[in-house]
Amino acid sequence: MSEAGLVVRIAAKGEGQTADGRYVAMAAPGDVLEADGTLTPGPDHAAPACRHFPTCGGCQLQHLSERALAAYVAGRVEGAARGQDLDPGEVSPPHISPPGTRRRATLHAQAIGKRIVLGFREQGSHKIIDLKECPVLAPELAALVAPLRGLLETRAHRSLAADIALTLADQGPTVDLTGVTMEGLAQTEALLDFARDNGIARLTLDQGDGPEAVWEPDPVTATLSGVPVGLPPGAFLQATHDGEEALIAAARGWLAGSASVADLFSGLGTFAFALAGPRTKVLAVEAARDAHLACQAAARMKGRPVHALHRDLFRNPLQTPELDRFAAVLLDPPRAGAREQVAQLAASAVPRVVYISCNPASWAKDAATLIAGGYRLAGLVPVGQFRWSTHVELASLFVKG
Repeated sequence: MSEAGLVVRIAAKGEGQTADGRYVAMAAPGDVLEADGTLTPGPDHAAPACRHFPTCGGCQLQHLSERALAAYVAGRVEGAARGQDLDPGEVSPPHISPPGTRRRATLHAQAIGKRIVLGFREQGSHKIIDLKECPVLAPELAALVAPLRGLLETRAHRSLAADIALTLADQGPTVDLTGVTMEGLAQTEALLDFARDNGIARLTLDQGDGPEAVWEPDPVTATLSGVPVGLPPGAFLQATHDGEEALIAAARGWLAGSASVADLFSGLGTFAFALAGPRTKVLAVEAARDAHLACQAAARMKGRPVHALHRDLFRNPLQTPELDRFAAVLLDPPRAGAREQVAQLAASAVPRVVYISCNPASWAKDAATLIAGGYRLAGLVPVGQFRWSTHVELASLFVKG
């Protein structure tokens, strides 16, 4: 065996990297790139779980064993830290969501000739994979693929190009259709029949003026730490329930005993409701008005010590004197990170900061700012909610001094 051709790691985009620095598609650690260009599988090269792999762009890592997948998730987080010259310290074992647990996804549909293709796009392409199975999606969502295809075939003309956002709510699946117009009695009846026959909790159409609910027998909610919260169309939920629980468990453990917490980029209140209690008051700060109002209404209805504040933290971050009133801060920003808000945090005296991130690269840049401001990285938990993909999340703890 050539040591130079031994695959030693998986790079950020999912390619295997050999000991001598070459990149190999569809390789796992322990595989060997032979002199003739063939790949000899090693012990961590697994059989894919889906017939659409590797063409479908939804997954990039189904060829990895469970051990190699966990190592990849942890390695992405550690590598991002070291890329900013940060010592990741002792990284907790990664949490990997099991198959069949993804509770939200966006599919694409297009008319090709006389048929509708519906699924995820190919990797690096606009071409749509006509989905026949998906071991990642929750069964309730996967079961909708064929009925959705049938629904879209009721359209009178064949210029369809649509997006379908699926979310699993408390009452069942929600379906948000964009780029679809339903005209005439027959198409409208087909839409309502689809919703009724498939147990849809809410169905919305966006025909250019935003989502409009055409079917919602009961108000749709998502239960967050025992609190039913109204779920607006397009509102953010963690991708899996178990991944959400892993992130919450880390935050609760790190912030136990904090009398006051500011939850920044709070969304519907995923962390606010988890942290609030008899001894902890939470300020939940969110820019999206519909999410803010849903969090506010749920807190009032259940009497939870959560105060919701509508504020754009990119344009108007909490200032250092405002932050200094809190015993702890939790932030869960979008993929781009939170540079402006983190700069204020770095200058503050807040004893503990928990940073939840869906992008290790932007997290590492913000982490460097916090450390330059006198914080130290005291905890790091990698989370792989997007199983078999290169998308990695994390929870981290920073302590002042």
